[in-house]
Amino acid sequence: MALELRDVTKRFGSHVAVNRLNLKVEEGELFGLLGANGAGKTTTMRMILGLLAPTEGEITWFGRRMGYDLSHQIGYLPEERGLYPKLKVEEQLVYLARLRGMEKRKAQRQLREWLERFHVSHYADKRVEELSKGNQQKIQFITAVLHQPKLLILDEPFSGLDPVNVELLKKAVLDLKEQGTTILFSSHRMEHVEELCRTLCILRNGEAVLQGDLAQIKRSYGKKTVRLRMAAEWPDLAAIQGVERVHRTALGYEVKVRDEAVAQTILQEALKVGEVTGFSLEEPSLHEIFIEKVGAAYDEGGGEGE
Repeated sequence: MALELRDVTKRFGSHVAVNRLNLKVEEGELFGLLGANGAGKTTTMRMILGLLAPTEGEITWFGRRMGYDLSHQIGYLPEERGLYPKLKVEEQLVYLARLRGMEKRKAQRQLREWLERFHVSHYADKRVEELSKGNQQKIQFITAVLHQPKLLILDEPFSGLDPVNVELLKKAVLDLKEQGTTILFSSHRMEHVEELCRTLCILRNGEAVLQGDLAQIKRSYGKKTVRLRMAAEWPDLAAIQGVERVHRTALGYEVKVRDEAVAQTILQEALKVGEVTGFSLEEPSLHEIFIEKVGAAYDEGGGEGE
């Protein structure tokens, strides 16, 4: 096992930020770490990085206790940008890569390749503060990966990026995974996690409330969303036993049901109301599962707040 957390607990006085957390992340895996504000994600990441020591438990990397001697193998993209605004991009990133043990010429060569890949080569001699927020985020990402870490921790990596640049960074993340990098990924955007991660853990109040293979998790919830395409109005749809929520769409209805058996009743009754041009029964999205586990008070646009 590449990264393993065993019964990890972190207390700040009487407050328990992380409580007996167990995680196993395989080499080359892209693992999602999710939770609402204050759930314990950032505290967990900081313990993995060695910035915080666990109150109890153990964190290991290929069987070795995580410590400062392993820091050169780790790359970290924090949610808050941490580059020096007055320094130029190239001199700053090469300096930081050398601190991680990288030879200067290799760092310069790798940096040129990354800058070209992200279409920001012309910013190499610019100060960070002269860049837009989106380009600063791309430079911050390069900082995390320039020294070719074995473990990469990404906290809200797509923050501040437009859709084109989001796809650019997604491709980079997937390429790093294919090259064998182990990646711990955290985001409030469930669709990004669902697209990128095979396995995940959802935290609530410092405890793991759901973890494992995403596909298996979704299958275990059953197919609970009916998508119905029909032009006719159906005011009595919500009255069908087992229907939990009805949403009118441009093409028909999206219906949340208690279980799969209810879907057949909906189809039979819909055919009596009018022509049905489309019908599908789908598994819940990760967003729906997350809301169920964490609670409807979750603010998707919020920060970590730990």
